[in-house]
Amino acid sequence: MLDIGYALSNRFPDPPQTDYRRADVHALRHDLFCGDVYLADTESDRELSTAWGWVPVLDFAWALCDIVERVDRDPAGSRAARPQRAELDFTESTDRLLFERRFGWVDIEAEWLPASEPPLTFSHTELRREARDFLHDLLADLTDLHDALAENPAIWTLQARFPRIP
Repeated sequence: MLDIGYALSNRFPDPPQTDYRRADVHALRHDLFCGDVYLADTESDRELSTAWGWVPVLDFAWALCDIVERVDRDPAGSRAARPQRAELDFTESTDRLLFERRFGWVDIEAEWLPASEPPLTFSHTELRREARDFLHDLLADLTDLHDALAENPAIWTLQARFPRIP
């Protein structure tokens, strides 16, 4: 089973003058809510995690939802044998998460781990559902911390673009 989580950093707090109601997409994705993230396979007790403290957590959730859709563009869907690839890069470093979907399964590798480390593998359906749940849970946590964020039109658009999957 897939578990996606995060921790906000105390070392890189948001600027105190931030107007969350009016923050633009660039600020929301790159300048605010820094911390660390992880993807874990709870059955094998393995995870891919950052330990840098500066990863824009909302951007990670947003990009993960985008990637899940990007690797689902083959008309054959879960029957597609041709690999579909995407990557999530961390803008402040050269490290990336690499995603490869073949049939209904997605392998996820972290470039910062040794090449001998096998990828985490999840069904595309589970990855899509968990990525969207993570996004919505994160937004709920962030709006609990910053009430004005719930009034930001970019957040409304993001929630509409990636609704929860029942």
